[in-house]
Amino acid sequence: MSITTTDVFPAASWEEADPGSAGLDAAALDRFTERLRGLTTTSFMIVAGGRSIYRYGDVSEASYLASTRKSILSLLYGPHVASGTIDLSLTLEQLGIDDVKGLLPAERRATIRDILTSRSGVYYPAGSPGGDDAGTPERGAHAPGTRFHYNNWDFNVAGAIFEQLTGIAVHDALRDQLAVPLGFEDFDRDRQRMLGYPDRSRFLAYHMFLSGRDMARVGLLALRGGRWNGRQIVPEAWVHESTMPHVTPAGMHGTFAGRAMGYGYYWWVPMQSEAPEWRGAFLASGHYGQFILGLPALDLVMVHRRAISDERAMKRNAGVDLGDLPSVSGSDMVKLGQVVLDARV
Repeated sequence: MSITTTDVFPAASWEEADPGSAGLDAAALDRFTERLRGLTTTSFMIVAGGRSIYRYGDVSEASYLASTRKSILSLLYGPHVASGTIDLSLTLEQLGIDDVKGLLPAERRATIRDILTSRSGVYYPAGSPGGDDAGTPERGAHAPGTRFHYNNWDFNVAGAIFEQLTGIAVHDALRDQLAVPLGFEDFDRDRQRMLGYPDRSRFLAYHMFLSGRDMARVGLLALRGGRWNGRQIVPEAWVHESTMPHVTPAGMHGTFAGRAMGYGYYWWVPMQSEAPEWRGAFLASGHYGQFILGLPALDLVMVHRRAISDERAMKRNAGVDLGDLPSVSGSDMVKLGQVVLDARV
């Protein structure tokens, strides 16, 4: 989608518009609302043309994002890659990256680009929950850059690499690169924190706590190619590169095998349809049902939340077995997106 100076962006708050202005049928949206009531959804927001056209639940409630943080970190990387501060060809060995029990020589050959596509070949135990632990290969089983494996070690070390090369704490970058210029309404820097088990790995998770309406601002930024109200916040080339499929569905393994999703730089890429409205689609996906779905071809952003208490988030990241809660999956979110598209008249 081309960016023009007439693109609408939210100011201090979101401008509201009637769903009909985006070609959505009111009766169909009522049925969609009833569908959400049957799920674990606590809030849902649709943005069309830069305006809020649909809200369900409390979109101002800030809570734990889980893996959605990874897509946001990808956006934070963009300006520093463009400036040359972060060189994606650097290896873990060149960066001096090691862990409590040591990395293998082959693992130390992984580049930052391998880390960003979850193909590091490092199968070291992660310092936080949420990866595909059950399907983890043996250490050294695959060379860096050759096999996708969703291991939180990669994601956590990406935060450490960002801080090492930029000299900026991830959560300070979140504030200064996104929250302030995008005008987040519900951001609290003190609430953002590192979580995990330091006795297992020295690389913990840089968790984020945001609201649905601020997640929608992140989605709109990505949708508009990193541009915000006349200012290029994230290089357009980086947004494009990050949201294109570096890993195709055929390259998925473990828990994600068989899903119609590709993978970019920490963004999922829905590839379930050849329909033109899905062209260029991207998805940030987090445990418990935290999603940002962008459809550039239609200038649409959808945000799904299942709010989780801070207490539960802290216990989960301390290794307490709380049992699984029923939640909406990434594939479910794509289906919800299609339901919205089917509501067009």
